[in-house]
Amino acid sequence: MEEQKYKDLKLGERGATISILAYICLSIIKLMVGYMSDSAALKADGLNNTTDIIASIAVLVGLRLAQRPPDKDHGYGHWKSETIASMIASFIMVVVGIQVLIDAITSMVEGGKESPDIMAAYVAVFSAIAMYFVYRYNKKLATKINSKAVMAASKDNISDAWVSIGTAIGIFGSQLNMPWLDTFAAIIVGLLICKTAWDIFRQASHDLSDGFNENKIQLYHDVITNVDGVKGVKEIKGRNYGNNEVIDVVILVNSRLDINEAHEISTYVEESMIKDYGVYSVHVHVEPN
Repeated sequence: MEEQKYKDLKLGERGATISILAYICLSIIKLMVGYMSDSAALKADGLNNTTDIIASIAVLVGLRLAQRPPDKDHGYGHWKSETIASMIASFIMVVVGIQVLIDAITSMVEGGKESPDIMAAYVAVFSAIAMYFVYRYNKKLATKINSKAVMAASKDNISDAWVSIGTAIGIFGSQLNMPWLDTFAAIIVGLLICKTAWDIFRQASHDLSDGFNENKIQLYHDVITNVDGVKGVKEIKGRNYGNNEVIDVVILVNSRLDINEAHEISTYVEESMIKDYGVYSVHVHVEPN
């Protein structure tokens, strides 16, 4: 199972690489056309894609570091590397998001802005379509290899597609003698960048601080309780190593069972959780009752 996990991480690199290439091409086009057409919204969208390049590189680096086997000072492996990389990416994204907001608000306060060239809107529409196809690919890949990092990347992809659609609407609207709509769209883009950064940071910090989904803990508690020979679950805890779930559970068994029978029950609990629910590792402690 561990070997397959490493293979999945390797396969996940493909999705991150495709995202990086797409973002590089789109950010160059958007920034060039944004400055040529004097579109604040398209320039903001282009800056958004530059942060996406960094975020995707962070995911790629994290996926590669996570493939390193355990060593002397990393006895549990390097699985959390991709989570750390995601947190670093969130810091970079929020800095860019704040800068986009400052530039857009300054432009709105100064006023006197003319409507940008319509070409900027067409570039935004093209970008939205391109990112939708990247999203579909990464979502399918994430589902196949059960990767939280690649799934997060796919959500970022579809978020960028919506940002580009909003950018296009703002630019098209500015053509109706309302040039302020372009700047307003830039503000929305800045806010979306900050929100995406916050979502990534919140999930990464939750995982790094050993937070775990309460609904899953309850599910695993109920499943283990119903195993033949288990009289109850005294304690159950969970944590994440990257995309891997690790469960620690204390089960109660009949005090008259010999050590071999108790061991068989604990082994069955481990195997069923790993096989049926994809848990990476299960540590079972048995206590008599």
